[in-house]
Amino acid sequence: MQDHVTTHQAQEDARNEDILIYLNGRIVPRAQAVVSVYDSGFMLGDGIWEGLRLYDGTWAFLSDHFDRLLEAAKAIDLDIGMTREQLVSALLETQSANGMTTDAHARLMITRGPKTRPFQHPSLSQSGPTIAIIMEHSRPNMPRPIRLATVPHMRGLPMTQDPKLNSHSKLNCILACIAAEKAGADEGLMLDINGFVNTTNACNFFIVRKGEVWTSTGDYCMNGITRQKVINLCRANDIPCFERNYSLVDTYGADEAFLTGTFGAQTPVAMIDGRQIGDGEMGPVTKKLRELYKALIAKECA
Repeated sequence: MQDHVTTHQAQEDARNEDILIYLNGRIVPRAQAVVSVYDSGFMLGDGIWEGLRLYDGTWAFLSDHFDRLLEAAKAIDLDIGMTREQLVSALLETQSANGMTTDAHARLMITRGPKTRPFQHPSLSQSGPTIAIIMEHSRPNMPRPIRLATVPHMRGLPMTQDPKLNSHSKLNCILACIAAEKAGADEGLMLDINGFVNTTNACNFFIVRKGEVWTSTGDYCMNGITRQKVINLCRANDIPCFERNYSLVDTYGADEAFLTGTFGAQTPVAMIDGRQIGDGEMGPVTKKLRELYKALIAKECA
């Protein structure tokens, strides 16, 4: 068994050494895609991002992703300086420059831009935003289901760092991932402020109990697009699905567990805190949801 895997584990692809990256209106080789040490994103994590996936020539759920991106920009009072249509054009331009048609993953990042001095105040970012798009050939490669360990780190409150923001400030999630690895797991299972099961450090989390799909209330979790698609698929296909509070006791007794995210879609979970979930393999409800999601993607890309 492979010692450690992640939910973003992909096959090695030598083409990624020569990718072209969008940076502030130019398409440049990977080695030339650099930003200033004064950039707000580097200095303070002051920025937002969006992950998108390319299937058969189509960026899946593009409208949903750009809705989320623009809402985040408004929330942090970040003037992108480009229209929605211009951002989409930049994405497509980067795709064309790299000759990508399928199995590609894009990370679109926008920071408040370079600062005039190395301090916090946003007014010091005076020359406009930094906009970058990294696009890689990316085919998921999961050799086995994920192992999770519960960690002490929680998703933030809306009045601290709202977990619904895809912000560049990800230190709490990184610390959660480190804690899980120290415990011998792949990723961290994070609770909410009330002690109920919430998300992992990278993805949203679901369990299956007696044919019912459970996930968190959504009050403290990431604003996951794939999460919502899975909930919608359950409801459209007569699979009982509940957004509710549930505990680690409920989780340990689950028949199945899986994660959702743009990259891995639905990733099965084999073990949580040393306890095997079901038979330790992908369960029948997870398999059915994967098939329904693949059909949804095919319809999206038709």
